[in-house]
Amino acid sequence: MDTASTSISGTEQRTALVVGSTGITGRNLAAHLSSNGWKVYGLARNPGTSPDILPVAADLLKPSSLRDALSGIKVSHVFFCTWLRQETETENVKVNGAMIENLFAALEGTSQLTHAALVTGTKQYRGPFEAYGQTSAETPFREDTPRLPGENFYYTQEDVLFAAAKRGGFGWSVHRPHSMIGYALGNAMNMGVTLAVYASICRETGQPFIFPGSHLQWNALTDVTDALLLAQHLEWASTAPQARDQAFNVVNGDIFRWRWLWPQLAAYFGVEASGPPEPISPLAPRMAGAGSIWKTMAAKYGLAEPNVDKLASWWHTDGDLGRELECVNDMSKSRKLGFEIYQDTPTSFTSLFDRLRRDRIIPSFD
Repeated sequence: MDTASTSISGTEQRTALVVGSTGITGRNLAAHLSSNGWKVYGLARNPGTSPDILPVAADLLKPSSLRDALSGIKVSHVFFCTWLRQETETENVKVNGAMIENLFAALEGTSQLTHAALVTGTKQYRGPFEAYGQTSAETPFREDTPRLPGENFYYTQEDVLFAAAKRGGFGWSVHRPHSMIGYALGNAMNMGVTLAVYASICRETGQPFIFPGSHLQWNALTDVTDALLLAQHLEWASTAPQARDQAFNVVNGDIFRWRWLWPQLAAYFGVEASGPPEPISPLAPRMAGAGSIWKTMAAKYGLAEPNVDKLASWWHTDGDLGRELECVNDMSKSRKLGFEIYQDTPTSFTSLFDRLRRDRIIPSFD
């Protein structure tokens, strides 16, 4: 039996507010909870439509409209899965701190709220974008590692969560995934879709599939997080009493080297795998002309999205793969408390690629 999934029926039905329901985490979480019997509200500025998700259109930076949007909605669980990138970490702290502060202010007095979960990431241990890796915790990263010096909007969001939980008397959990692999379009932190688009362009143009990151990342041990596994972990931690008021790393459970995985990804697309050259060759500059190539491919293969900028996040994948430090996350805490689900990483990628082909996001080349 799946230890992270709980059947819910009748009067026991839980009600979730998934904040950031169109992103890679929120989208997969909302679908997972709904399939498990939860009533799910999906909050976003443009929440779209889904037959199983109740849309809540709201801007987290506009307190009055946020309060109006949430008026009359009673939820038992909140899942905060969104952020907005700013030019500096000072601005990141200000903006992303305000978003979660505004949310809990709008929910103040919601007596049914029993748990709130916050999704952050491994910059908890490596520092923010502008100081990335200048100080770093020792690997494998563990949840009880002290905070690094300096500003980090993850720390600010945590502090807001802790204070709100204390005021409201509800439980909390913090979830720290690594690089996310999962189905989402138009998302800034989306390595899987970005690599699928990159490999498809390589196939179409007859170019080798060159690893765009550093030699250290090519050779070092690392891990990733499947968005569906994260969804299961969020549900588990929000409903298991032993996981209340805890922070958790969340990764697939296996470790790998990119020099081992990269040829497998290349083989899926039928392209030639190539390791990092000297000097390295990041995606952002190489993909500067990808827009016109992709538009032509979209017309040729009948793809659903002709705008490559709505699919690929070259800069973020460059950041993930270009690191000059080791990144491995310890999952012992979750295992000891009962979360035993494991995800094979090559399957995370190939399952995503299969779905992208089915949905005509990338060509099948059949």
